[in-house]
Formats: sequence, C-alpha cells, structure tokens
Amino acid sequence: MAPPAAVAIAPGVFRIPTIGAWGTNSFAFLDDDGSVTLVDTGLKSAPPKIVAGLAAIGRHPSDVRRIVLTHAHPDHAGGAAELAASTGAPVAVHEADAGFVEAGTPPPIDSSFLAGRIFGRLPQGGFPPAGVGERLVDGQVLDVAGGVRVVATPGHSPGHVSLVHGPTGTLITGDALFNVLGVRHSPRMLCSDFRLTRRTAHTLADLEYERVGFTHGPEILTGGREAIRRFLAKAVTRTTPE
Repeated sequence: MAPPAAVAIAPGVFRIPTIGAWGTNSFAFLDDDGSVTLVDTGLKSAPPKIVAGLAAIGRHPSDVRRIVLTHAHPDHAGGAAELAASTGAPVAVHEADAGFVEAGTPPPIDSSFLAGRIFGRLPQGGFPPAGVGERLVDGQVLDVAGGVRVVATPGHSPGHVSLVHGPTGTLITGDALFNVLGVRHSPRMLCSDFRLTRRTAHTLADLEYERVGFTHGPEILTGGREAIRRFLAKAVTRTTPE
C-alpha cells in the first residue's frame, strides 16, 4: 500500500513523506491566507511527491511562499533548487549552512571517529545548488502560521536548525534527532561534529511543545516533549566510544 501523500500532525501542519511511509519527510505549514511554507525538500527526486502532498491538502506549488531547510544534506536540500524554480519561493537556511546549499555540497563528516573516517572516504553525493534568499539565525521567529521559531542545533551540520511552531506546540527536529526504532541521535558517520550533535540536542528538552515531527521517522502526536526528555536523560548517561 502506498503511503499517504500528506499526513496532518497539527492544525495547519502536515508531514509529506518522500521516501516510504516515513523514511524521509518534508513538512508544510499553512497560513490563513492559503500560502505554504515548506520545510525540507527531500532528495533531488522528491519534488513530484512534495507537489502531490500539496495537492492532497488542497494547495498548489504557486501557493508556496518560502522554503526552509533544516540543513545542507542531500536528503533535505536535494529538491530545493527545483522547487525554488517552480514556485518562485526563496530558500532560507541557517547562515552557517548557506554556503553549502549554494555550492550543492554537504558539509564535511566528523573524522574524529573511525566510522566517520571510513564513511568520509566514500563518494559523498552532492545536490543541485540553490540560491539562498534568507540566512537564518538562532532565536529568529519566522512570520509563518502564527510564528515559527528557529532553534540552532548544530553538530549534524554546522548550521543545523530545529523549528518550533508555537501556536500548535509542534517541534520539527530536522536531524537533531531521529525516530527510527525509537528516538535516537543521528548516526555519528552522518554528522559534522557528533559530540556537538549530542550536546545541542539537549536544547530540545528545554522547549515547550506537545507534538514532534521527525525528518526520519513517524511523528509523536502526544507527550512529545516527555518522550524527547526521557531519551536525552538516558543518552547522557551513556559513554560514546572513540
């Protein structure tokens, strides 16, 4: 059975699966005027699925007013260039990742771990470069659907951000955390600085939200903050082998 084209996770907030039922997700925030803000654009092949997701919620690419990227990895920024061209919407990304998006190259991988050194020797796929119209900063509140706060959670990439939609109490983690076989950190071989990823993930425990949307994994619709805090409390007691 094919996954749904779009899944409502809060009023006016939708998850759009681009790989499987929840393997890789984009998100759409709807404003009262009918405009849409997209969060993440999947791989280069993802735009048709994102367009189908928009259609499922009664929207068209022409309704997209802004494209926000949580970071500059191919499975998050791969479709940005095509969607920016087809919608005319500007791309927004944290200032520390803007150069990578404009170059179409992901940030370097953490080489302080053996897994990172091995993974770093493999060909690292790029993505179509996209112009950046807005450079985001920590604490910035975007004028989207009543307010979306930018929360810097660097480590997975230098400029990785998570997002909090205050009106619905919804957190979008990006890759600060996954929800694959349970809540977990991003694998170290995918991070620019794995230790920093672990540290900044704790920022998410201090925010106010009820629902959590993950780029990788299904959403948590109730008790999201408590689930995140439980995971982080356990994770801090574990040692990280070199």
